[in-house]
Formats: sequence, structure tokens, C-alpha cells
Amino acid sequence: MIYLDNSATTRPFDSVIKAVSDNMAGNFGNASSLHHMGVSAENVLKDAKTVILDKLGLDGNIIFTSGATESSNTVISGIPKAHKHSGNRIVTTSFEHPSVENPLRKLEEAGFEIVRVKPPRRDEPQDFEQRVIDAADENTLMVSVMWVNNETGFITDTAKIYSAVKRKNPKTIVHCDAVQGFCKLPAKTLKADLISLSAHKIHGVKGIGALYCAKGMRFEPLLYGGGQQGGIRSGTEPVDLIAGFAEAVRSYPKNAPEMYAELNGRLVPRLSELDGVVINSYNNAKNILNFSVRGVRSEIMLHFLEEREIYVSSGSACSKGKTSGVLAQFGVPDKDADCAIRASFSPFTSESDIDALVEGIADGIKRFRR
Repeated sequence: MIYLDNSATTRPFDSVIKAVSDNMAGNFGNASSLHHMGVSAENVLKDAKTVILDKLGLDGNIIFTSGATESSNTVISGIPKAHKHSGNRIVTTSFEHPSVENPLRKLEEAGFEIVRVKPPRRDEPQDFEQRVIDAADENTLMVSVMWVNNETGFITDTAKIYSAVKRKNPKTIVHCDAVQGFCKLPAKTLKADLISLSAHKIHGVKGIGALYCAKGMRFEPLLYGGGQQGGIRSGTEPVDLIAGFAEAVRSYPKNAPEMYAELNGRLVPRLSELDGVVINSYNNAKNILNFSVRGVRSEIMLHFLEEREIYVSSGSACSKGKTSGVLAQFGVPDKDADCAIRASFSPFTSESDIDALVEGIADGIKRFRR
């Protein structure tokens, strides 16, 4: 099996499976309990927070959630409620993940002004970050910009945006969906007051995510209950999943950026040699490559590759195979979007996997293109 759909989800590391299993078997106490088992469980939470903060290179707090969707929804619904007189304008991008875009639409329906900045086209070099910065003003409550786009890999320098926005208005809150970049890119271009993270994108397990909160951040909770995690996210903490999250961060190879650059450097020129194959990704994280095989619809090519046990995607897993509106924002014509394939790598990806993908694409062209 050749699995190249790691932007959708990842195979858990063996060390993660062991960490989850060991905690389920031997450290199953409730972290709110006062006895030894509770203290032991609470220590797992403290350790995991330290591991994640160290990887981010930031000070602040980590709130554990069910995933990045919950983290982002908590921010986008909770910030306006806690800052009712801090502005009515929210600046974002036109290519955000649905977990950000859809709650923003709800705010828009409620009367908030949502400004969506489009990415630069490949043939029209622009300072994208500056356009985001220019869109923010003294009435801007929040800026929400993803670090790495999940469909094309496009990288946004959120650290640059953060610094400039704060100079314009220190009260503007900056949020970042960092799901696709965390552990895969150096953290130098990541900076925000609130950061959404997900474990299953970095070889943790599904059902656990995190929200980084800078010191002093306040927002209304999404969930109310027993007051766990300082009342910010009530509910008994899943200690076993959190232990797995921390282990995934520890186990993720530190040389991942270099490894992905080599794989990407092997794949792009070989695809470019194939007739009618165009690369849609640019300014991208090297673990994500989006390309179109003209003349062969995405679904047909995807299932042809699946017959060879090569697994890719036709876009975001959240869109369930629908033609992507995100690609249009990056200037990809509809006819190419209908033929788009996304390959995304992991530490398990090898050069032979890349070669097999190229061979499969070439054979698919011969079989299906008319």
C-alpha cells in the first residue's frame, strides 16, 4: 500500500499507539480526581502542554479539544461574545478551511463585516501578507489566517501578519489554523494569539486537538459543564488521546522539511514531463502537491490509482470529492479543478512511492485520456 493522502489523516506512529494503549490500561484516572490516579492523569496533561508549547516555540496555555474544528469554532464564536465593543470587522482569506469559513459565515449573517483576502495568482507576484495587513484597521476585531492551505500547500507568513497587525491595533486578535503546518514546517513563520491544532494530521489519533492561547486571551467557551481546563473547555479530558498527541509531537522527525523537499523535488519534474499534467501548487509546503491531469477526471484517476493500492485525494477530505472552490481562488480553471489530484507526504513516504505514483498517473493517462 502507498498512502499519499496524509493531509486528510495520517497513520498513527507505533509509539503513539503504545502511548495511548499504555494510558488506557494503566493511567485511566480522571484528571480532576484528588487521589494518586487523578494526579497521575493530570501530570500527563501538564507534560503534553509542555511538549506542544515547546514545539510551537511560544509561551501561553494549551487547551485540549476534540480537534481543530472545535478549536476554530471556539475562537470564532467565543471572541465576538467576549469583546462586544472591540470592532465589527474580521479579516480572513478566501481559502480557509470550512471549520473557519462556515462559522465566519454565521457571524456575517449576524451583521459582522467579513473581509476575505484572495491569494496571489502564480503569474501575478504580490505581497499577500501585506494585503491582509492593509485590510485590517482600527475597527478590526480579529484576523484569522491559515498557516498552510490544506489543498495546495500555500504558505502564509502569519508571523509577519501578526507583528504588523499588532502595530496597527494591539487589541486586534490574531487566530491561525496551523493544522497542516504544525511539525512539518519551522515555526518561524507561525505567530498568533490563538492557534488551532489537530493530532491526527501528525500521526496522532483522531478525536483530539488543541487550542493554543496566548497569555491574557479571553473568550466565551463553546462548551459549559464541569469547568475543566480553567472553565474554557469543560468535559473530562481524554488523557490517553492527549498522551498520544504528545508522543506524536515528540516522534515527528525534526528533518521533516528537508525530507519533504527531496520528495517534492523528485515528484514535480517527473509529473511535469507527462503530457497535459499541470502543477497547481506554488509557494507551498513541500509535503503537499496539487496537480491536474488534463483529460482525466479526478474521481476516475483516484480510483484507478486505488486499484494499484495508491491512495491520493481529489481535494479536501471535508469536501467529499466535490470540485474545490479553493482551487479557483488560486487561479485554477474549473476544467483543471475537475481533474485535480492532491498528493501529500508523511515520514513514511519513500522515493519508490513517488515513482509508483508517477507510473500510475502515466498509465492512467494512456488508459483514460481521449
